[in-house]
Amino acid sequence: MEEGKKTPLYEKHLALGGKIISFGGWLLPVEYEGILAEHRAVREKAGLFDVSHMGEIMLEGPDALTLVQNLITNDAAKLEINQALYGAMCYPDGGVVDDLVVYKMAQDCYLLVVNGANIEKDYQWIRENQVGQVEVKNTSALLAQLALQGPKSLAILQRLTTYPVEEIKFYWCQPKVMVAGVLCLVSRTGYTGEDGYEIYCPAEQAGKVWDAILESGKEEGLVPAGLGARDTLRLEAGLPLYGQELSPEISPLEAGLGKRFVCLDKGEFIGREALIAQREQGVSRKLVGIEMLDKGIPRSGYPILFQGEEIGRVTSGAPSPSLQKNLGMALLQGQYANLGTEVFVVVRQRQLKARIVARPFYQREVK
Repeated sequence: MEEGKKTPLYEKHLALGGKIISFGGWLLPVEYEGILAEHRAVREKAGLFDVSHMGEIMLEGPDALTLVQNLITNDAAKLEINQALYGAMCYPDGGVVDDLVVYKMAQDCYLLVVNGANIEKDYQWIRENQVGQVEVKNTSALLAQLALQGPKSLAILQRLTTYPVEEIKFYWCQPKVMVAGVLCLVSRTGYTGEDGYEIYCPAEQAGKVWDAILESGKEEGLVPAGLGARDTLRLEAGLPLYGQELSPEISPLEAGLGKRFVCLDKGEFIGREALIAQREQGVSRKLVGIEMLDKGIPRSGYPILFQGEEIGRVTSGAPSPSLQKNLGMALLQGQYANLGTEVFVVVRQRQLKARIVARPFYQREVK
C-alpha cells in the first residue's frame, strides 16, 4: 500500500471491501462492488461518497469579503448568508491555483472548500495575499465531508433529520442540521450531475453519520461509491477536475468557465488583467467535448490530430456508462474547436476518429 493520509472513514472503507488507491496524497476507495454498478446507482438511485479529503479554510473578520473578492474570479459580493458559489483562484498570469466553492456563513465569515491535494498550497496562497482585519484558519482536519448523490438522496437524508431538507435550494446550505443525532452543515451541492447533498460533520462523528446514511438508504438501493464512479459521473456532466481541465497552465477562460464564474467586471482580483487580455485577444485554446467514432478510449494526455497536425490533447476521458459511448474532454487550439469537427485521437500509436460534441454530455431530467 502506498503511503498517504487517511480520512476519518478509512477503516469503514476497508470493512466494506473498498479497493484503496493513493489520490492526491490521500488513501481513498476507487471502488467497492465496481465502478459501473456504483455509477448506475448514483444515476438511478443514490450513492454515498467519502470526500473528507477536501479542504475547508475559514475566513473571518471585517475584511473577509475584501480578501475573498481579491482571491476568486466569481463575485462573492452577491452572496446571501448560507448561499454558495463556484469559482477559481488564479495566479497573476491567469493560471489556476485551485477551483473551489465559497459559502457565506455570516456577514463577515466565509468558508472556502478546496481540493484535497491543494489544501496546504491554497492555505499558503491565501495567507500570502491576506490584508486587513481577517483571520484565516485551516479547519480541514476538524471536518469530514460526505456526498450523498442521486435521485433518492432527498428521501434517504430526510429519514435522518427533522429539518425539511428539500427546502435547501441548489447551491445553498443550512449550517445547523441534526443528521442522525450529529450537528452538521448540509449543502445542496455535488460533483455528479445529479441532485444531492454534501454533509459536513465533526471528523470524530463521521463514522456515525456514514453508517446511518447507508442504513437509511438500504431500501432505496443506496451504495457506497468510490473515486472511479465519481470521475465517470463528473465527466459525463462535463465538470472540470483540477490538474486536468484546470491548472497553473490552463486558465478558467480556456476551460470554458464563462461570465457566470469569471466576473471580469466585478473589480480587481488576482489574475484579472491577464484574463481580460485573454478575452480581448481571443482565447487561443478551448476545452471541448469529444465523442469517439472509432472503438477506443480517449485517455488523459493523448494527442489529438487534425489533418495530421497535433492540435491539442485529451484532458480526461472514459467509457460513459450512462450513454454507452467513449467520451472525453480535450484542450484544443481555438480555431479547431467547432462542434461537429472530426479529429483523430492517438490511442497507442493508432489514429482513431472522434468528433467534437457539446458539453455536458449528460444532463438529468429536472422534474
